[in-house]
Amino acid sequence: MNKMINSCTAILDRAAEKFGQKTAFCDKDGEISFSDLKSRALKIGTYLLDNTGASKTRPVLVCMEKSINSVVSFMGAMYAGAPYVPVDCNIPRTRLEKTIENLKPAAVITDTASRFDGFDIDAVEFDTASEYCADEEKISRALMSVCDLDPAYIMYTSGSTGVPKGVTISHRAVIDYTLWLNDTFDIDETSVIGMQSAFHFDNSVFDMFITLYTGAKNYIIPEILFMYPQKLIDYMNENQINTIFWVPTVMISMANSSVLSGDNTLPPLRLILFAGEVMPNTQLNIWRKAFPDAVYVNMYGPTEVCDIATYYIVECEFENHETLPIGKPCANMKAIILNDKDELCGIGEQGELCIGGSALALGYWNAPELTNKAFVQNPLNKYYHEKIYRTGDLVYKNDEGNIIFIGRADTQIKLRGNRIELGDLESAASAIDGVNSSCALFDCEKQEIVLFLESDEEIVQRKFKLALRQYVPAYMIPSKIVTMSAFPHTPSGKIDRVLLKNNYL
Repeated sequence: MNKMINSCTAILDRAAEKFGQKTAFCDKDGEISFSDLKSRALKIGTYLLDNTGASKTRPVLVCMEKSINSVVSFMGAMYAGAPYVPVDCNIPRTRLEKTIENLKPAAVITDTASRFDGFDIDAVEFDTASEYCADEEKISRALMSVCDLDPAYIMYTSGSTGVPKGVTISHRAVIDYTLWLNDTFDIDETSVIGMQSAFHFDNSVFDMFITLYTGAKNYIIPEILFMYPQKLIDYMNENQINTIFWVPTVMISMANSSVLSGDNTLPPLRLILFAGEVMPNTQLNIWRKAFPDAVYVNMYGPTEVCDIATYYIVECEFENHETLPIGKPCANMKAIILNDKDELCGIGEQGELCIGGSALALGYWNAPELTNKAFVQNPLNKYYHEKIYRTGDLVYKNDEGNIIFIGRADTQIKLRGNRIELGDLESAASAIDGVNSSCALFDCEKQEIVLFLESDEEIVQRKFKLALRQYVPAYMIPSKIVTMSAFPHTPSGKIDRVLLKNNYL
């Protein structure tokens, strides 16, 4: 059966045949079965083929509230032979313009077409496309030209130049990742997944495709519930959620509340995975005490791979000051640590983590120069073509062969599960009137961004943050803004970031 799966649509075909009318996804408005999901996605795919010119080189942008309809749209795009591209429905207009300019999509599927007034793009409302008549023969012909190394989805991330980068992931990457998850963890038809991730964040790949492959039931948890830990626990209890893959920020918030202690009734969690940023042991140990029989897994992966590259199953309690390993590579993945001379690091030697393997991205969409800079030939292999991605993460390998994360080699950070280039924030801040220069730093201890502004004017923080929202998403807004008349500089003329960090963080 595994050999027959050569595209993501084949995963849904298999699910519809194997699990039929079993519930696949639930959201605040209802639920959908595996077979109905396929039927509706085929309608979307046929509409796209007949009306938009969607193809492997003409992606389909999907911009709507997180829902079952999002999943239908993603699968519909792939049935048309096109990669799907999820974007935040609250994305700032200037950022959306840059994304569309780079992507050049065939169309956008949305729940509100008016969002795209003024854009040179075919905006299709979901209700219109989903009422179209499906043509399975036409879908089959379109899929004949799609192979497993063609793009399945494109995930846009922050770019240091202010231009978002479209990480392009192949069908093969998604398939191998899904099969590894199935082989490694206890996920099956009895699993009930509680989805936390937004679809424009790559953890959603786990939520969507492991549901389709295993026949699990997936509850797309309303985002508002993550603001109210007790209501979230009640929701998880009501729906008997037993499997989650969340960002640590959410887990930290719950651990810091009282919902995981005392006489509170807890859901039957048996598998708890987390990724996107560092998980503190203080809060992790609270979770381990609340759910002592659950399996805990620390997952690691840049957006430039299909969600996850390494993993570590937590089988003992770590002291608060200890570092939780990010573990060893997933199946069909390679993780090597190189020093500044591109030599392999020994045990305990710090270097840059580089990732290779079948789940590696194809590159950045419509950006060959950026792709060639980030995806390079493995310097340890002079015998054949082997691309690796230089993550910019500093790590070392311990005596057990587990990789230990140290920090970033540059100004790229991860905050609440979102990868952020601080240079992107600086570009946006510098574009606002009254700002001469800007410098963004990350306070690792407090897990917050501090934005320094060089200005001759008095900056009102509240007004400035509102202005900044026109250029960057909410998760990039700094926690604190420091204004000064002049930045300190190094002898070479660069902003003295070390001095700013030492004096203000």
